[in-house]
Amino acid sequence: MWVVLQPLMTAGVFSFVFGRVAKFPSDGVPYFAFSFAGMLAWNVFSGALTKVGGSLVANGQLVSKIFFPRFVLPLSMLSSTLVDFAVALGLMAIICVIIGVWAGWALLTLPLWLLLVVLLSLGLGLMAAALMVSYRDVGYILPVVTQVLLYGSPVAYGVSALPPSVRGWYQLNPLTGALEGFRWSVLGTARPGLFAVVWSAAIAVILFGAGVSVFATMERKFADVI
Repeated sequence: MWVVLQPLMTAGVFSFVFGRVAKFPSDGVPYFAFSFAGMLAWNVFSGALTKVGGSLVANGQLVSKIFFPRFVLPLSMLSSTLVDFAVALGLMAIICVIIGVWAGWALLTLPLWLLLVVLLSLGLGLMAAALMVSYRDVGYILPVVTQVLLYGSPVAYGVSALPPSVRGWYQLNPLTGALEGFRWSVLGTARPGLFAVVWSAAIAVILFGAGVSVFATMERKFADVI
């Protein structure tokens, strides 16, 4: 129930604040659907990052007493996030039918944007999980960073709402290309720029590789330190 209610309520708040009060553009679709699509992709990122980041500490007794590939724990957290996403995506499909929006062939690119979001969250989450074993303060820093990224990414608003002078710098956020592409594939809104897509893909691959490397390097100390 909360998988459905949480993005619905958040999208409703964003629609009122950014759509009615601030009057930000929504690329020709109802603002509620616009913000709900952004929340749908964002929940995958934030949910995976939070769950993967805390996966080792939350299962400390298991890590210290039983030998198994530690990489299994973060992946198990990711699977639960994707199940939640599938449920919310079904609701997104119902909303699209109600408002009469069809993205067309862009819908075929949906797995690509989902993959980019997952790689970004996994890369950061694996590094956070490995560091949190020795430095528990990471568990307090992670929610703050996630909250900042929420408002620094095109979740409640689109890139078209920003002044042209800052759009170039804004696209250095690797989530920009992934989230804008996700919204385009679901609602047929403005297509993301080529630079934003390539940059997002490059950073996603780099972060994922770095996360796997950090996790594998520190894995031998997990059982002793946790």
